Amino acid sequence: MGRWALDVAFLWKAVLTLGLVLLYYCFSIGITFYNKWLTKSFHFPLFMTMLHLAVIFLFSALSRALVQCSSHRARVVLSWADYLRRVAPTALATALDVGLSNWSFLYVTVSLYTMTKSSAVLFILIFSLIFKLEELFNVEGFALVLGASFIGGIRWTLTQMLLQKAELGLQNPIDTMFHLQPLMFLGLFPLFAVFEGLHLSTSEKIFRFQDTGLLLRVLGSLFLGGILAFGLGFSEFLLVSRTSSLTLSIAGIFKEVCTLLLAAHLLGDQISLLNWLGFALCLSGISLHVALKALHSRGDGGPKALKGLGSSPDLELLLRSSQREEGDNEEEEYFVAQGQQ
Repeated sequence: MGRWALDVAFLWKAVLTLGLVLLYYCFSIGITFYNKWLTKSFHFPLFMTMLHLAVIFLFSALSRALVQCSSHRARVVLSWADYLRRVAPTALATALDVGLSNWSFLYVTVSLYTMTKSSAVLFILIFSLIFKLEELFNVEGFALVLGASFIGGIRWTLTQMLLQKAELGLQNPIDTMFHLQPLMFLGLFPLFAVFEGLHLSTSEKIFRFQDTGLLLRVLGSLFLGGILAFGLGFSEFLLVSRTSSLTLSIAGIFKEVCTLLLAAHLLGDQISLLNWLGFALCLSGISLHVALKALHSRGDGGPKALKGLGSSPDLELLLRSSQREEGDNEEEEYFVAQGQQ
């Protein structure tokens, strides 16, 4: 009877993990292809990103209100001093990372975007220059996504520092997203005003619309992208809180491969053998890092739960979970996993 119960528990955990990974894949891969598809007809990626931020803020505020009504506990609200001094740097880095990434979709393919975000394209670029293949990618788009990758490293470092400050009370990601979005919006606005403001103000798709149906379709498409963006952030956290950051790291590796295969199959992206070799080299480095982390964790007595994220009473209400997590923090590994997204 005891063995049967263990087998059922193991099977249930395996099914739950698979379901959470698939949910994460749906949002992560889905928003990548959705944004690429949308920018083909709507050439204002910074405005699109700002609207996504507004949607995330709206859903975060609604989630906070629901949790507060259920728990009858007040949500954390930072003072203006802490907000501007502690949150602003993280918000600015995150806004530039996301904004430049979406901007790059105007110029590069999904496959090049994926490889650049994984840093393998640095090696591809070197060999492409050697073999005079540099015309295979758009230099402006490459610079944008490479800049987003660089800023992404700063972003996740600052985010980790922000969440590790227990006195701020931002361990719950809903609270973090709620506080980040307004400053992200303001941080991205100058870029939008300079590069898209005039063109958008004269565009018939938004401000000078003549077809109400077209306007509603555009706004609906942008709003759907915002829902995907919110779902991506929440699904990442949900996967980590119910499994481990190691699971997210491994899932992220296979997600990159799936994205490239789908880009080649659905969008017709041309991926050469040299591209695959460079990408494999980068994924090998990531896989090695994950393996070393797993061995180190086993040597310390096994994988540890992400306390502070998974054991929050607010999170238990939000996720309707009956299992209470125990263990020490492994936030560093979580943010390493985020660096490859």
